[in-house]
Amino acid sequence: MSVDPGSQHRPSSPRDPNAGLPVVAMIGGGQLARMTHQAAIELGQCLRVLSGGADEPAAQVSANVVLGSHTDLAALRAVAVGSDALTFDHEHVPTEHLEVLVAEGVNVQPPPQALIFAQDKLAMRRRLSELGVPVPAFAEVTWAGDVERFGNEHDWQIVLKAVRGGYDGRGVWMPSDAEEAEEIVTAQLDMGVRLMVEQKVPMRRELSAMVARSPFGQGATWPVVETVQREGQCAVVIAPAPELPDELAAQAEQLALRISAELGAVGAMAVELFETTDGALVVNELAMRPHNSGHWTQDGARTSQFEQHLRAVLDYPLGDPAPIAPVTVMANVLGAATAPAMSMDERLHHLFARMPDVKVHMYGKGERKDRKIGHVNVVGGFGGSLDDPAYVAAVRERAERAAHWLSHGEWTDGWDNHGE
Repeated sequence: MSVDPGSQHRPSSPRDPNAGLPVVAMIGGGQLARMTHQAAIELGQCLRVLSGGADEPAAQVSANVVLGSHTDLAALRAVAVGSDALTFDHEHVPTEHLEVLVAEGVNVQPPPQALIFAQDKLAMRRRLSELGVPVPAFAEVTWAGDVERFGNEHDWQIVLKAVRGGYDGRGVWMPSDAEEAEEIVTAQLDMGVRLMVEQKVPMRRELSAMVARSPFGQGATWPVVETVQREGQCAVVIAPAPELPDELAAQAEQLALRISAELGAVGAMAVELFETTDGALVVNELAMRPHNSGHWTQDGARTSQFEQHLRAVLDYPLGDPAPIAPVTVMANVLGAATAPAMSMDERLHHLFARMPDVKVHMYGKGERKDRKIGHVNVVGGFGGSLDDPAYVAAVRERAERAAHWLSHGEWTDGWDNHGE
């Protein structure tokens, strides 16, 4: 992990030294905006949020909220007025609207010509291929025959994806034969969903390389992490990734920095990777914003991804991304199939009584099955080592135990809250 030492300074800002601190506008009122707001408070800044409703996570806590849709140009203009930078909680804003804002003088970061590669998976695959970045074999799908041909070429080890909008396992299908593929493709194309197909990568595990980049060109990287997926959704992040050779970790960090520079990204960016069974790296997805795989940085790194994102979009010198412990594990709090009878307040009470070192981050969301309603971070003790599997496993177990308790109101090890 590193901060580029050669890019620490930039030209002086023309800002009046007596003026207030910056206003950053963020499109989207979800948990990423909520946690960015918390970082803005520490920096003395104001985060103005465009939220779809007053009950969304960021709208609950920010004093500066514009209610409106991210697809409404008038709402985008309203939230941008007087802002020093406009950025994103999600990537779904129409780039044609962003181009209008840029033409009107709004400082949109990341700019629309970069954001498109986080919105459109096919455009991303094509651009990364042009840059020589390792990606799975892929093809555009215009009818079922495209998938049948691709499937036959790759022994039906394939993945169908919606070109736009899919995440957390949605918009992803794995047909096993031509008949199943035709059924999926016909249904999706009839609904106007653009599709692509790519080769299923034989992988050992999934990794994520989080970086940040400023308009001045300074870059910073956090350690590469391992992400554990369940039913297509991130459940656990282990930072740094255990048993990752130093050479491969450095390669992943440099690859992520190169991608952010080549695409002109600004702010925090996650490059989601496959570590293949033969020890190579293949790029899976890009996210040009704070990301679930970077939540561990709130408690496990000198500079969190949320503070770093604000620094980057405002073109401040970037913070030190170094980890503060041998390992930190993040576990998502995912809603149970049936919400426990015990209130969340009582669950928190018991968690804190039993595991006082666990850091809890709740999003202000209602509970429903598999919904991300929060996460926990457990920072490993300083006497441990990433090279000790038992140490890493113990930290991970504690994080997952805490997250499961908050989701289900039951301890995975059978602990009795009221026992002796």
